[in-house]
Amino acid sequence: MARMTEAEADYWDDYYTKNPPKVDPARKGGMFTRQRELLDTLDGVAADYIRTRAEAAHKLPSQIIGDMVRERLAVSSEV
Repeated sequence: MARMTEAEADYWDDYYTKNPPKVDPARKGGMFTRQRELLDTLDGVAADYIRTRAEAAHKLPSQIIGDMVRERLAVSSEV
């Protein structure tokens, strides 16, 4: 991955200082908000377990849930 030069860093620092991103509170958030909402629907123990596994595996919580579902489907199809 290419690194920024000092001149590029200074340009982007100046640009975002003068042009901060516009946030519309009426809009729903992005991917990270959806991940948080997903975990909010679970009980505390399940959310902590999924969050811990996700951090350890460097994955999103939704990816951990998907892995768990696929494992469960594989086991049930073997029976």
